[in-house]
Amino acid sequence: MEKRVARWVESYVKAWRSGDAAEIGALFSPGAEYHEWPYATDWIGREAIVEGWLSRQDWQAGGWEFEWSLLKITGDTAAIGGTGVYRELGTFSNLWTVTLDRRGKCVMFRMWNNEISV
Repeated sequence: MEKRVARWVESYVKAWRSGDAAEIGALFSPGAEYHEWPYATDWIGREAIVEGWLSRQDWQAGGWEFEWSLLKITGDTAAIGGTGVYRELGTFSNLWTVTLDRRGKCVMFRMWNNEISV
């Protein structure tokens, strides 16, 4: 499961960087859910997730970097800690929980997103 999670996160970062709808969609099952706090993000279904991601492409203006670490795996769910540094938006500390199905597609994604004052 650890390798599966690593592949999924690496593909997530690649898709976020590319903004390619097919790469984004390939991460998620058809009925996946994507929830993010403190923002009111509740995207249900692969199409809604792809549309939501694409609506945020301007967040990448000026470039960004992302570092992550696997915190814990319990069954089919992984907890992931990450830090995103966006040149235009600032620095964000993330906690993700990602539930993968047997094919390695995400069925449930939850993110707690906290801006860090630098």
